[in-house]
Amino acid sequence: MALPTCAASSGGLRTVARSRRSLTQAFCQRGLDSPELDARLLVAHALGLEHAALAAQTERRLAATEMEAIAALAARRLAREPVARILGRREFWGLPFMLNAQTLVPRPETETVVASALEAVDREGPRMRALRVVDLGTGSGALLLALLSELPMARGIGTDLSLAALNCARDNAAALGLAARASFIACDYGIALAGPIDVVVSNPPYVARTDIATLAPEVRDFDPRLALDGGPDGLDGYRAIAADAGRLLAPGGMLVLELGAGQLDAVVALFAATGLAAELPRHDLSGVARALVVKPLP
Repeated sequence: MALPTCAASSGGLRTVARSRRSLTQAFCQRGLDSPELDARLLVAHALGLEHAALAAQTERRLAATEMEAIAALAARRLAREPVARILGRREFWGLPFMLNAQTLVPRPETETVVASALEAVDREGPRMRALRVVDLGTGSGALLLALLSELPMARGIGTDLSLAALNCARDNAAALGLAARASFIACDYGIALAGPIDVVVSNPPYVARTDIATLAPEVRDFDPRLALDGGPDGLDGYRAIAADAGRLLAPGGMLVLELGAGQLDAVVALFAATGLAAELPRHDLSGVARALVVKPLP
């Protein structure tokens, strides 16, 4: 993606508009992917303003304390801390999710898992039917809560090894009005669960251990390693899920997984060895086979 043209410097940080232009220039010079958006979000956050209010105050002069707050946030972004971590929140599937240090930042490509799961559910019957949904390695609860928001009669469970992540997911469930239909359990994938489960989803860690050092700083230095490290070949999480899938899935149930780039064939083979057949994958906007639905053989 081409970077926007860097704006010329406008002097000191004296107005809202100048502060945004100055940050955009600094972020652009550092080679950040979305300098204008990052600048807008961070200035708005520092000033406690929503987008419309920020736009209405472009020529307002900033107090010294406001300039200091903006500078502090800018320094964090220049150190490659993701904007979502600075803000403590990220939108996913049109829903706001709070984050903490033990939760992965939800990515747009992960929405392919939600879309694939809903498409598979729709093929089997109406969304209004009662379904049991499980999210293995739930993190912030993004996958589970996105599905519950679309399946009004479903109830769900999210599992995670991190208690801090589970606390974050519980808070998100409460904030989204879904706490009555969501529960959370500390365990490794589905080891503490019993079937039958209609829909199992997971975005397991899938980065090969030796590849973690090559990731972008925003991921390598700020996402929890537990959510990244897929073992020597990146497939440890899939192996753990495959070992339990047959026991957990209801007859006619489905498992929907996020895949890393280039992992399709290996993951399909893993689940085929346990009696689960894969459907055609859903690709993300980059053309990567990103979401895979697998089901028990008839």
